Amino acid sequence: MNPDAAHLWRAPRWALAVLLAVLGMLGPFSIDTYIPAFAGIQQSIGATPGEMQQTLSAYLFGFAFMNLFHGALSDSFGRRPVVLWGLAVFTLASLGCALSQTIGQLVFFRALQGLSTGAGIVVSRAVIRDMFPPAEAQKVMSQVTIFFGVAPAIAPIVGGLLFAHLGWHSVFWFLVGVGLVLWAANWRLLPETLHVAHRQRFAVRDLMRGYWQLCSDPRFLLLALASGVPFNGMFLYVLAAPAFLGHHLGLEPTQFFWFFVLNISGIMLGARASGRKAGKLTPKRQIRDGFLIMLVAAAVNLVANTFFWPQAWWAIWPLTVFAYGWALMVPVVTLLVLDLHPERRGMASSLQAVIGSTANGLVAGVIAPLVMHSPFALALTCITMLGVGLLSWVWLHRRWPEIGRAVQTG
Repeated sequence: MNPDAAHLWRAPRWALAVLLAVLGMLGPFSIDTYIPAFAGIQQSIGATPGEMQQTLSAYLFGFAFMNLFHGALSDSFGRRPVVLWGLAVFTLASLGCALSQTIGQLVFFRALQGLSTGAGIVVSRAVIRDMFPPAEAQKVMSQVTIFFGVAPAIAPIVGGLLFAHLGWHSVFWFLVGVGLVLWAANWRLLPETLHVAHRQRFAVRDLMRGYWQLCSDPRFLLLALASGVPFNGMFLYVLAAPAFLGHHLGLEPTQFFWFFVLNISGIMLGARASGRKAGKLTPKRQIRDGFLIMLVAAAVNLVANTFFWPQAWWAIWPLTVFAYGWALMVPVVTLLVLDLHPERRGMASSLQAVIGSTANGLVAGVIAPLVMHSPFALALTCITMLGVGLLSWVWLHRRWPEIGRAVQTG
């Protein structure tokens, strides 16, 4: 924690949470806004469904790759420069998407978007731990998750309206505007939270040593898997939204927002509950509760899709409950990850995001196209991904039972 934290931000804590949430939401916002325009883009530029899916996977793999460096760069040069450069590149990449005339151009600029947007997610986590002690950090992390949840709920509504009235290019022109506004806001408001004494020397050898320190720590890997892989249980449905919502549930693109609103409501309620439990329950208990809720929701979803063809009035609710359970436990897991190696919080945040976003990229480019044709296959894949995260947590719990045992205070 920065010893000068009390002097860096004098406004209310929630105001910093809003700034960091808006910064961190840029990644999912860039995905959800253009999903309602999928069919229109495909028809306009003559792309196949598989090629359109690659606009998602290119973005996610770009996100995963650059996350290897966002945190390390912020540990060396400060949080603020990495954020501002990331927003600048994102704005230029969005401009390229808006001007794209072929699928190849769109895939390229989507990858460039992915390379840049990770800066917001990675650095915002490090900023929270720079500024607050553990219990306060969990509350702020939960507030960030609540505000963060508003963007993906709004994004498909905005994207659907823009596409319907102005065409698909307007979706990316809108993201250009978002990038400009966020750059100006963070240039004006975001303080530099990394204390000079805490900066790490940026050198390839030191970088590799830091990566090895984290990657060779099984506690880090298991915690990252426990939080990152279950997220894909619900993210799979976001990626498969055109097929799941449009084909299987028979919804129009302008009706997609119901799916996003309900799932984001689950995330917001879970994050709010997580914040209220900070300093009252042990992290281990809270993580257990989150996994139990996700397991019940995923099992109900699988059983229902085994015996019935999905209908919109019931098929979305298990995913909403799943999202609640994930949001209940993920702020706690994230803080446990950041505190394993306090001197490398930026790098730890990066590698945690890399594991999650690599899984996202595999789901987008490989798994989703294979299973989106079948509601049962989607449900089975969802519970399988949850199983990976649950097994990772159980292994960690048995091998290092002291992790997460104490209530975090201060």
